[in-house]
Amino acid sequence: MNYKANSVEEYMELIPEDRRPAMKKLWETIGERIPDGFDPCINYSMPSYVVPHSLYEPGYHCDPKLPLPFLSIASQKNFIALYHMGIYANPDLLVWFTDEYPKHSKRKLDMGKSCIRFKKVDQIPFELIGDLVSRMTVEDWVGIYEDQLKR
Repeated sequence: MNYKANSVEEYMELIPEDRRPAMKKLWETIGERIPDGFDPCINYSMPSYVVPHSLYEPGYHCDPKLPLPFLSIASQKNFIALYHMGIYANPDLLVWFTDEYPKHSKRKLDMGKSCIRFKKVDQIPFELIGDLVSRMTVEDWVGIYEDQLKR
């Protein structure tokens, strides 16, 4: 689903009412645990955290006018999605997350390359998501990103 919002607050008001509590809690959990330096914003029509140009001047290689994306959440048609670029780019972080997930949820992990899907909003493992976002600093993400670009 593509919501035309200019702020995270506006996005939260546009999504279905039954999703708002879980989305707001997810956003708050991320905001409490994400390392310093990442900026909250709307990026690609989703609530996101990015590396601002002030910390990574080149920006996103696909569109250098944009800051470097790191994490987004979205209310999709059938699920809530967490897009975490670090889990896609760092195999060790992916292994850690997939090993930890069963300790926090009875549901099977539903995941793509950087997308973690939550179909049951009452079963989002908020503590685990908080741990996940706290494991990568801006410096870590920029280093991994630049390494990937050189390949």
